[in-house]
Amino acid sequence: MLKNFKIDDHAKSQMIDEIKRYFLEERSEELGDLAALLTLEFVADKLAPHFYNCGVQDAHEFISERIEDIFELNK
Repeated sequence: MLKNFKIDDHAKSQMIDEIKRYFLEERSEELGDLAALLTLEFVADKLAPHFYNCGVQDAHEFISERIEDIFELNK
């Protein structure tokens, strides 16, 4: 079960298909639906939060720079 993210069934199905395709093309391994789902859950629960936090940090830095630009308009 995905703990950190809510993913609709259609998107989850597409992600599972992508994982299965990746393993087949890159590793010549055929994954079943359960193995692909468990891989998706691992990535979403253990790795995705790191990438999400990086995105939040990048957004914070971008907004902070724009706010500084606004303050430079003061006369």
